[in-house]
Amino acid sequence: MEAKTLFDKIWDGHVVRSIQDGPDVLYIDRQYIHEVTSPQAFTGLKQRGIPVFRPGNTLATADHNIPTKDQHLQIRDELSRNQVEKLAENCRTHGIEFFGLNHSKNGIVHVIGPELGYTLPGMTIVCGDSHTSTHGAFGTIAFGIGTSEVEMVLATQCILQPKPKKMRISVNGQLQKGVTSKDIIMYIISEISTGGGTGYFLEYCGLAITSLSMEARMTICNMSIEMGARGGLIAPDETTFGYLRKLPVIPGVKDFDKSLAEWKKLKSDEGSVFDKELVFNAADIKPMITYGTNPGMGMAVDATIPESDVKGGAASASYIKSLDYMGFKPGIKLLGHPIDYVFIGSCTNGRIEDFRAFANIIKGKKKAANVTALIVPGSKLVEEQMNREGLIQIYKDAGFEVRQPGCSSCLAMNEDKIPVGKYAVSTSNRNFEGRQGPGARTLLASPLTAAAAAITGKISDPREFLNN
Repeated sequence: MEAKTLFDKIWDGHVVRSIQDGPDVLYIDRQYIHEVTSPQAFTGLKQRGIPVFRPGNTLATADHNIPTKDQHLQIRDELSRNQVEKLAENCRTHGIEFFGLNHSKNGIVHVIGPELGYTLPGMTIVCGDSHTSTHGAFGTIAFGIGTSEVEMVLATQCILQPKPKKMRISVNGQLQKGVTSKDIIMYIISEISTGGGTGYFLEYCGLAITSLSMEARMTICNMSIEMGARGGLIAPDETTFGYLRKLPVIPGVKDFDKSLAEWKKLKSDEGSVFDKELVFNAADIKPMITYGTNPGMGMAVDATIPESDVKGGAASASYIKSLDYMGFKPGIKLLGHPIDYVFIGSCTNGRIEDFRAFANIIKGKKKAANVTALIVPGSKLVEEQMNREGLIQIYKDAGFEVRQPGCSSCLAMNEDKIPVGKYAVSTSNRNFEGRQGPGARTLLASPLTAAAAAITGKISDPREFLNN
């Protein structure tokens, strides 16, 4: 029998039909939708008189445009309010489960899917959101799609997709103190660039990966898209199964042990062939921070900004433009640079583990006076758990305000914008020009590095604040 990769096993098992010299018709197990990329898809169905084919395979939440303060009040922004109301209406019409504002299960789409048991090993998952790759942490083929494709899946539960190539990324060895999964993925992107994964679906492996928690694995897979990959996945193992066992309910799973037996088969066979292999040493990774305007412009927090984006060559015009936007110059260190905002949250780092890490740094200390902090849980369940564990009180004692769940300052589609020219250390996934607000300057980092900045008011090395 031919040795197959995990990706091939899942993909091939979901192909309804292969079109000669064309894409595959791929069956989709789960579609997640939110208020921004679904309205036009539902309008298309209505215009053609087509119902949602399998409404039970779709789950909806409001997250991108919602405010993170006073959620009990009517949404003030008219466009945001209309989008959320339209999603609620469409879900009622088609019988789709919807976790709207103030629902006890509301939250960021890529946070609530796993924590509510809707994301399971071996699935194919899509959403009109590029960071759908998050769900690959469970051993799924998960990827973002466009609005026309959202409509296609709603109508048929299938999608036309060319099969990507396969890349295996191994991170071997043990991580240094203070180095997190966010640092791992930022390091990889800085090494291979934002286009290094283009055309590939990634599988992550190696001791540094398999030793991570499920929350940390989700961070890794979340940012696969930032190196141009179609998605990323990690083979399910005892860590995965332990996470699923602890869930109070797993929709659609009646016999856990029977499902478990199938999930244990989900791994790349020995001898399976990848189109490309990359190997990294965990010991080489330090706490990371970005200095430019794409996630590939990252470096160790104690390093100096490279003289050029081309090794041994002159800096490109786009490189200089990026540094000018950020107010930086080649050859300088960022340690000690004053910052204005700190944001912890998003589908990248908005889970309970992230807030525990942040609290570990700030406990017993005070927020720097010059820092405005946006502390935004990824879901209602995360918010509740933070409260139960006393994390919210730790935040309050340090002078922080904990907001209500939502995408918040990750993408500035809501009220949580960073002002022009201000520096924000952010645990989100993108640092493009204007991503967090027109003229905002974003420095991506881990929750530990964000916490260190929040209490010092400047870019700081989180390792200085960790107990031995």
